[in-house]
Amino acid sequence: MGFEKEAGSSSYSLPPYPREDTPLLAKPPLLSSKPKTFANIFIAIVGAGVLGLPYSFKRTGWAMGLLMLFAVAYLTYHCMMLLVHTRRKLESILGFSKIGSFGDLGFTVCGPLGRFSVDAMIVLSQSGFCVSYLIFISTTLAFLTSNAAGETAPVVLGLSPKVLFLWGCFPFQLGLNSIRTLTNLAPLSIFADVVDLAAKTAVMVDDVFVFLRNRPALETFRGFSVFFYGIGVAVYAFEGIGMVLPLESEAKDKEKFGKVLGFGMGFISVLFGLFGCLGYFAFGEETKDIITTNLGFGLISGLVQIGLCINLFFTFPLMMNPVYEVVERRFSGSRYSLWMRWLMVLVISLVALLVPNFADFLSLVGSSVCVVLSFVLPAMFHCLVFKEELGWRGVVLDGAIVVFGIVIAVAGTYTSIMEIVSPTA
Repeated sequence: MGFEKEAGSSSYSLPPYPREDTPLLAKPPLLSSKPKTFANIFIAIVGAGVLGLPYSFKRTGWAMGLLMLFAVAYLTYHCMMLLVHTRRKLESILGFSKIGSFGDLGFTVCGPLGRFSVDAMIVLSQSGFCVSYLIFISTTLAFLTSNAAGETAPVVLGLSPKVLFLWGCFPFQLGLNSIRTLTNLAPLSIFADVVDLAAKTAVMVDDVFVFLRNRPALETFRGFSVFFYGIGVAVYAFEGIGMVLPLESEAKDKEKFGKVLGFGMGFISVLFGLFGCLGYFAFGEETKDIITTNLGFGLISGLVQIGLCINLFFTFPLMMNPVYEVVERRFSGSRYSLWMRWLMVLVISLVALLVPNFADFLSLVGSSVCVVLSFVLPAMFHCLVFKEELGWRGVVLDGAIVVFGIVIAVAGTYTSIMEIVSPTA
């Protein structure tokens, strides 16, 4: 492992690897009360993934979808706490606090390889989130313009409306992603969160009225063949694993952080379950990959969809910030690099053009990088640090989580790719 103790000495130190040994959090943040910690947990976890849950419930059946959602929520919470306990153990050994992020923890446990593994997964997962944002924005705006005219929007210069809207976002995203610090993005973040909460609440209220009016036929279970697909979407929905250590660092009452995190995960799980079920209950087999496109076109539904687009548009640079931290630390000596940021925005835009289905892409990202980041790495790091204290049961439990994560990653990635290449629904 990356931490060492010299015999007969009470001093501990991180190995002196150049540049790698730099926490992402340079200054200790202000401590947060329990309500603020809960709010930060909510913001860190709730994202675009919830919009694909109704379609996932359609694919899996609503009861099977709920079971997988709650199981993933519990396992995600467990692995988040594994990270917290692992850091606390290491800091008790080191004698001082120096582990500010998931990447710092990976470096402390496994050296540069651990840091690289975490960095790679964070870059891929955060970039994947942003790809899904662009898919949602371009698909939703294309849908709205098509329905506003009562017919399919025309192709312009050989480009479909979806492609035009995606490239229309591109120059504005270059500008937003040129902003150097999260502090300057804070007003946009607050605005985006308020709009997002209002829009998703409106979607659920509309779902209730549609369900009472239509009462479509519903499926409870659809079989094991869609298990990996549903797991991938559920894992994607809980996208906050990379933020748990910074959030715990900011908590004023660290001894009760686990309870606050557990309450937050429980609340979010119920919210996600309601959103997924209500969306599927409202539209049944007509549920689309992006639930908002089921709302049709009207003043209220149009405002809701535009509100969600605004939220994701301004959230894009916030979600890319961890990517820029990694890329700039590794390739420009932690110095701000405008051309690297613009290149990343270009690459993400190009990937978004190639993905036809929003929920299928959620499953792909969730089944691959998110599973490794959320389950495999936390359990592996915990086992390496606590192996002499766990006993065989603890080692077996951590090992089972690692094996489960690897199986889900391999099988789920294959299933999701097949769905994208040869869709069956």
